[in-house]
Amino acid sequence: MNRAIGKNSQVLQILAREIQELISQEEIDMEGLQEIRLRVGSPVILNIRGKERIPKRNGKPHLVTKTEMRETVDYISSYSLYAFEEELRQGFLTVEGGHRVGMAGKVIMDQGTIKNIQYISSVNIRVAHEVKDCAGKVLPYLTYNQQLYHTLIISPPGCGKTTLLRDLIRQISDGNRWIQGESVGVVDERSELGACHLGIAQNELGIRTDILDGCPKAEGMLMLIRSMAPKILAVDEIGAPEDIHAMEYAMHCGCRMLATVHGTSMAEVQKKPVLQQLIQKKRFGRYVVLKNGIHIGEVEGIYDERGTLLYREQYEKGACV
Repeated sequence: MNRAIGKNSQVLQILAREIQELISQEEIDMEGLQEIRLRVGSPVILNIRGKERIPKRNGKPHLVTKTEMRETVDYISSYSLYAFEEELRQGFLTVEGGHRVGMAGKVIMDQGTIKNIQYISSVNIRVAHEVKDCAGKVLPYLTYNQQLYHTLIISPPGCGKTTLLRDLIRQISDGNRWIQGESVGVVDERSELGACHLGIAQNELGIRTDILDGCPKAEGMLMLIRSMAPKILAVDEIGAPEDIHAMEYAMHCGCRMLATVHGTSMAEVQKKPVLQQLIQKKRFGRYVVLKNGIHIGEVEGIYDERGTLLYREQYEKGACV
């Protein structure tokens, strides 16, 4: 196993042994590895910096077997898939290191709601990357007098919004020339930001950061306001009405919001019913829109509360890779 793969042993350890060996024998840019996709009866597919690669054994693609899929799911769930029922209702769970594992198979329904997923036939491992200083070119546009604007990061899936948010939290918490160090409360519902293991963050989120790991966003924001008095609240992937209500409450309490949402443009997000009022009221002072470009973290533009473009051409492509 080469040194680059050794750095990402957390990912390899949740794969069936045959698949671990298959990937270990390849010369892979593990720093650029974004996804590992397994489907029963189909080849292993790696997504490396936006390009697919199919590892081969004896010159032929290795087809994933049912046994290998079962072994992989056992490793992912520590041999207790039922312990992750709540997470599986969303179609994925998060493992140590902040890596997100999506699953597909037979959906079990209970009184009209999803109860669990059985007979797993597909697994998609999205590899988490902690990229320090990737927010350096963005942060100056999100601050004034060393204070943070209420900021919303808009991004298609897999384009680096969580990576960018993580580094913004770290820089705001530690402080630098653009912002004084502030107490940051993080509601890490899917354990992707801090990648906490036994309550300790594995990713660096700054010296003034408090994390609620595995807590629903709306409840977590209210808990942090009451218990930790943060100056900044950070949440990933807002969308439910209760998330918006909690954010409005936090704003009224004097907290600055730093949040992300799925979307491809300002226009698309403005049409989302849950966000319309906040946008129309100009509650967010800054919008960072990422694009589905060649590299992860490419910025389409940074906009103010009126939708005026502040920043685009100067951004160095791939700064968040």
